[in-house]
Amino acid sequence: MRTGRGGGQGRGGRARQTRNSAVGRYGERVAARYLTEAGMAVLARNWRCRDGEIDIVARDGRTLVVCEVKTRRAGGFEHPLAALGAVKVERLRVLAERWLLAHPAAGPPAREVRIDLVAVIPAMRGAARVEHVRGVG
Repeated sequence: MRTGRGGGQGRGGRARQTRNSAVGRYGERVAARYLTEAGMAVLARNWRCRDGEIDIVARDGRTLVVCEVKTRRAGGFEHPLAALGAVKVERLRVLAERWLLAHPAAGPPAREVRIDLVAVIPAMRGAARVEHVRGVG
């Protein structure tokens, strides 16, 4: 009998976590391809430090872009864009500063930084729908 201990992995928890990780990785691949096709250069994916993780770091001209990627199935209760609150935006600002400190040569000369959100909604058939919101924070 499970007691619910061990990281909150209840019934089906490990399978759900694996499925969610796979969906997240898929969304990040779709988002990186979308950003590249939009003319941005992807500099890093899943960059981590002690304060958290940036899904995608890209360059849009002279602007450094920190992208949060949210992937949700169509018909879900919450649209992916609704998942980015003020606390997460503030954390992304801190992470952008940390990334620039760790990669001083990669930052744009003017140190312009923008936080974007890329929502990926997989389709049952065909290509996923991608929504890109620039400058959310």
